[in-house]
Parts: sequence; C-alpha cells; structure tokens
Amino acid sequence: MSKRVCLKNIKFCVVCVLSILGSSLLNAQDAEPRRWSSLPLDSKFIGAGYGFTFGEVNFDPLLEVEDATVEFNSLLVSYIQPFKIGKKSARFDVRIPVGFVHYEGLLNGEPASLNRSGFMDPRVRLSVNLTGPPALTLKELQQYYGEHPVNTTFGVSLSITAPFGQYFEEKLINLGSNRFVFRPQLGLLHTWRSWSYELTGSAYLFTANNNFLDGGSREQRPLFAIQTHLIKRFPSRLWISMSLALGQGGESIVNNIDKNDNRTDLIGAISAGFPITKTQNIKIVYFGTQALADAGSDINSFVLGWSIQLR
Repeated sequence: MSKRVCLKNIKFCVVCVLSILGSSLLNAQDAEPRRWSSLPLDSKFIGAGYGFTFGEVNFDPLLEVEDATVEFNSLLVSYIQPFKIGKKSARFDVRIPVGFVHYEGLLNGEPASLNRSGFMDPRVRLSVNLTGPPALTLKELQQYYGEHPVNTTFGVSLSITAPFGQYFEEKLINLGSNRFVFRPQLGLLHTWRSWSYELTGSAYLFTANNNFLDGGSREQRPLFAIQTHLIKRFPSRLWISMSLALGQGGESIVNNIDKNDNRTDLIGAISAGFPITKTQNIKIVYFGTQALADAGSDINSFVLGWSIQLR
C-alpha cells in the first residue's frame, strides 16, 4: 500500500470515528418491545441472533467525505434468568455480541475504506418490576392474566456494558469502546386483554477512555433515549409490535476538546414473534434510523432472533 493511500485511509478513519464518537445511538435505540413483560420463575431462556445493518453515514461537509456507507453484520448470544426479589418479579440477562463492520466512501474525491471484525463489549442487566404481576410460575402467571386482563407494570433496570470487546489503542475505529457504560431505565407496560402499550426511558452514562489513540482521552456527555411500543398478541402466540424511538445528546470530548457532535436520531421499527415449537420462538425485526441533524446515520437494519425456554 502506498504512503498516500495509507494516509488517506487514516484520515478516513479519523472522520468516521468523529462521526460516531458522541452518539452510540445504535445501542441507545434498540427498539426492544415486551421489555417489561413478566417471565415465569420456573423458566430460563437462551437466545441467539443475527443482524444486518446498512446505509449512509452523513458527515459535516467540511470533512470532505462523500458517499460514505456502512455495512454491519452482527451475531449475538444471550441468556435470561427470571427470579424474585421478595415478591417482585425480576430478571438477570447477559448478552455477548460479535461484529463485522465495513465502511467505504470518498475522501477528497478518492476511494477509502476500513474493516473491523471481532468481539464487541458484552452487557449485563438487572431488571425489577415494582408493580404488576408478582413473581409467579408459568401456571400461576396464566391464572393471573386470566383474572387480570387489564393490568399495569412499572419497572426499573440497570445495565452495565463492560470494556471487554476488541480494542487497539493505535486504531481510531474499534469494536470495543474501552470504557464502561451504565444505563439506568424506567419502564411502563399497560396491558388490556390482547393489546399492550410500552414506554421506556433510558440514560447512558459513560466513563472516560483514557487510552484513546496513543494515550489520548475520550469522554462523552450523557445520552438520553425514549422508546414506545404498541403490541398485539394473538391466540396462536404470535405477536406484532410497532415501535418508535428517539435518541439525543452524547456530545464527545476528545483530548479536552468539545466536538460539538450532539445527535438526534429517530427510529421506526416493526417486530413480530411466533412459536416454532412449544418452547422455541423466532423473532423478526426491521428498523430504520433517520438522522434529524446534519451529521448522523440514515440506516436500515434487519434482525433474526431465536430463543428456547428451558425449565
């Protein structure tokens, strides 16, 4: 590779990373319906999924990057363990993702690209439903819903994303972030017979990355997100959800310099889940992200998930 091409790709990495440093909106807007549904105590769940994301990345025109696109393939394994705290329904879940990302575009009118593949940062989460159904077994939950066709749940959770993903100090673009992310959530679930409405608010709190690009520092101000879902359930255990999500904030500070890169991104999503056996289910999701600011991402994502209920 010539020195000119090498420098060109390094510059392209720089502008790519500055475009995504302050947002993390793909994580903020996970459009997760049925987030606060109670799970039976006598079960645990194992899941796996595949996601494909593609679209355009919009940069500040001063950066002289044009026609920038991204393709992102991801694999995910997850585990969910319901339990009780007193009489409250709670759950613990963990997810471990792997990513394969490809960027390409024009820098000063010439082609440039980059690729990354490897483990991403894992996440653990603890959730507690403060109201709604108490901690019950599957048979008891079925009886509860039969006696309470209209009910409301309020829940809280805290997730922690740990810096165990692939990270290289000498590279600007990494699959891991080399920092902790704390995400408190508040949620509402109102159910009336076969319909449900969900509302979830989140805040992302970031620790500093003090080993950013050859000993530099990267900080990020809090990012806030809200998502809402309307869910219809059918007797066949099929369910369909329509979702909207909005994320805003997350300005980045690199080497004590504000990047003025606050984002406002909007997501619309459609999800469907259906059984393939008595204990196994498939979920299909489409969501599109629209940047409401000059910089951001206009992308589409498709997700296929599988889960099995163990007893």
